[in-house]
Amino acid sequence: MEKLHVLGTGFALATRCYNTCFAITNDHGTLLVDAGGGNGILRQMEDAGIGFETVHDLFITHAHPDHLNGVVWVLRKIMTMMNAGKYEGELHVWCHASVRRGIEMIGELMLQKKMLKHMHVRVLFHDIEDGMQAKLCGYDVTFFDIGSTKLLQFGFTTTLQSGSKLTCLGDEPYNPVCEKYVAGSDWLLCEAFCLLAHADIFKPYEKHHSTVADAAKLAAELEIAHLVLWHTEDRNYANRKALYTAEAKQHYTGDLYVPDDLEEIVL
Repeated sequence: MEKLHVLGTGFALATRCYNTCFAITNDHGTLLVDAGGGNGILRQMEDAGIGFETVHDLFITHAHPDHLNGVVWVLRKIMTMMNAGKYEGELHVWCHASVRRGIEMIGELMLQKKMLKHMHVRVLFHDIEDGMQAKLCGYDVTFFDIGSTKLLQFGFTTTLQSGSKLTCLGDEPYNPVCEKYVAGSDWLLCEAFCLLAHADIFKPYEKHHSTVADAAKLAAELEIAHLVLWHTEDRNYANRKALYTAEAKQHYTGDLYVPDDLEEIVL
């Protein structure tokens, strides 16, 4: 059974939930997408019941710290398992060249030599480009440049084992230049920084983010069957699901998910 494991749902400075990252599990193993901002990824993976020995593909969307810093802890965990003979095979890391260089620099500063010996030997990096296709965790994945206005960032699209098309937009609003990749998606993983009613408080547009209403209107326009909203502010975390659902449903009538951390969604 294919599942989307929501490891984190928060924006960069979230303190009431973990930064947005997720895993998809299937009968091939686990595809991990981003890792949040710190060693909290270790707890999130543990609480989600996902063993790192099942992770052989890691995709990093971009180099912002709330997506990248946790990668160091993923590498440390897996390299430690490699040294202990508890990890079989290789870890494939998929990211843009600038992200790879950042990981290499951070690794040199923070990881021990007994771990770093696995870099580029059993931890293999693949530099991605717009339109590049690759096989990750049994999926035929296409990476695409999301047209970020802040920092080079990639999303991806793939066909699930169920036959549905899933697209991850990254953490910025949909850019029409990505239409050829996004069109026809059944599942859309989309950021929604705050309620439209709270835009004057959180100023999403200044941060190059969307409101819930924006994301819902987009999903309706693109005829998306299943919409997942995350990468949100966390001031209203306790009531977020109800508040965001109510606003989204004013514009979107499809299958809507406003998950909390560690929720599972069957794909």
